[in-house]
Amino acid sequence: MTSAAPGTPRIDHLVTTGTFSLDGGVWDVDNNVWIIGDDTEAVVVDAAHDAAAIKAALGGRTLRAIICTHAHDDHIDAAPALSAATGAPVLLHPDDLPLWKRTHPDRAPDGELTDGQRITVAGIELTVLHTPGHAPGAICLHAPALDTVFTGDTLFAGGPGATGRSFSHFPTIIRSIREKLLTLPPGTTVRTGHGDTTTIGTEAPRLDEWIQRGH
Repeated sequence: MTSAAPGTPRIDHLVTTGTFSLDGGVWDVDNNVWIIGDDTEAVVVDAAHDAAAIKAALGGRTLRAIICTHAHDDHIDAAPALSAATGAPVLLHPDDLPLWKRTHPDRAPDGELTDGQRITVAGIELTVLHTPGHAPGAICLHAPALDTVFTGDTLFAGGPGATGRSFSHFPTIIRSIREKLLTLPPGTTVRTGHGDTTTIGTEAPRLDEWIQRGH
């Protein structure tokens, strides 16, 4: 967890463990769950695997929204349960509804995310960036006041998210990263869906290498 003075906006971090399944395969995964807020209210970025653990990490704060960076099952499997426990709406870009329905066929998201949309929590403005490629409705969240972008599985330390499975496309993810992420200030911290954080300045020089390597 990230410590801060009472009432100060902060980012809390939780790692949950479960599985990811697609195209007939199943893999064990650790997911980053990000909580953005202060002592009173918060939003959750990607309710992965363990609704009870996420609710405990909220510590009684009002949950304003559950924001899904995309609808692969490891990022949304706990979203309905967390919503039921807190009353918070689940928000998803509509282009990922086909993926969502594979995991939750009987429970639709509560609201849509759109490119350029602004969500405010604890005085912090989060801007939605539609970054398709890893999934059609993949989004990132830019928080300029926190010098941070939450990238889900669009950008990791060392390269773009995987594009070798259904609903993904390598040229599209490269375009998303080039146009929406690498234009952010170099010092912006990249908080990812899995693994370690990085910065825009660290990843930007590697773009040509990624293109040559392909995914």
